[in-house]
Amino acid sequence: MNQFEQAVTELRNAASFAGNKEALVGIDGFVDEIVHPVDQRTGPGSAFTAISTITDFGARISSAAGKSANIELAPVVQKLGGNGPIMANAQYAQGIKVRYIGALGNPSIHPVFKTFAQKTSAVSITDPGVTHAAEFTDGKIMFGSMASLDAITYSALIDAMGIDDLTQAFGQADAISMVNWTMIPYLSDVFESFLKQLLPKLPKNPERIFFFDLADPEKRSAEDLLGVLDLFSQFEAFGQVILGLNYREAEQIDALLGFEKLEKNPANLKMVAARIRDKLRLNTVVVHPVECAVCATAQGTEFIDGPLCEKPKITTGAGDHFNSGFVTARMLGLSPASALTVAVATSGHYVRTAESPSLETIAEFISTW
Repeated sequence: MNQFEQAVTELRNAASFAGNKEALVGIDGFVDEIVHPVDQRTGPGSAFTAISTITDFGARISSAAGKSANIELAPVVQKLGGNGPIMANAQYAQGIKVRYIGALGNPSIHPVFKTFAQKTSAVSITDPGVTHAAEFTDGKIMFGSMASLDAITYSALIDAMGIDDLTQAFGQADAISMVNWTMIPYLSDVFESFLKQLLPKLPKNPERIFFFDLADPEKRSAEDLLGVLDLFSQFEAFGQVILGLNYREAEQIDALLGFEKLEKNPANLKMVAARIRDKLRLNTVVVHPVECAVCATAQGTEFIDGPLCEKPKITTGAGDHFNSGFVTARMLGLSPASALTVAVATSGHYVRTAESPSLETIAEFISTW
């Protein structure tokens, strides 16, 4: 039985238990405006050619130095955004019971989150940020306005939810995912409060999963980043920590921890994941470049090539769907190798269809991949 057959077998055997699993997800929220920067316009509406690559976009901007430029951002779609809501939405589609905490609107929920908030019994702390996501064939650039996220603090969370409801939500959750640390200035303080004031009150559950995603921490200081990495290690006292990293983030953290840069290949990717895991004393580290993924656990390392899509329908949210697939698979007890397969398949299906797949859809995608 090969890796794909093994993943499908494990997934289908466990899928019926998804409805019994509970996920608590937070803690950001964005209104995403997906846009295409216009190269040449030939008429109204969609009658234009887009700037196809980030390199070309950069050249267009550079050419305006000392002059000026007017670059049109043609709207494609407005949708719910933020690492947390997209991940939570994906886990809901997989049949998991999801509770959401984040920035969805205050005093009322923003219309783009209305359905999402209802199905996840969401608690909103503050207004969402706004992102204009410029998509290209070789990646995306996010232009964000996020001052409202400064209001995400532990005291604001208690005010919005109440300590009893928050304690119950943490206690019932099989997996707790807190993402987008980079854009939330006081999130490290929130994590410290969880560690000191909340988690010690819960019944011990060594199977509880804590998932963290940094969300491009390049703009944060080395001191801040080292501080939050130490906090992640402390969560191991209350469960099993999974740290999810894209390739850029893995490179940054690997260097910050004092390791020598390695050439990008499967063996070295596995080595990077393993040494980050060992250094931080975490249960699991996952690294997912665009074209592949690796994970490191106590059982060793795993690698898989991803179902790369040359002409994706959407790329914003691909990493969040990867994360949802991996966390859901581990919640259901799948092996690390099978969880990695489910993760890349979840992301692969999403970028092709712009839809969050069910577990059965993921199994079918893996079977025909």
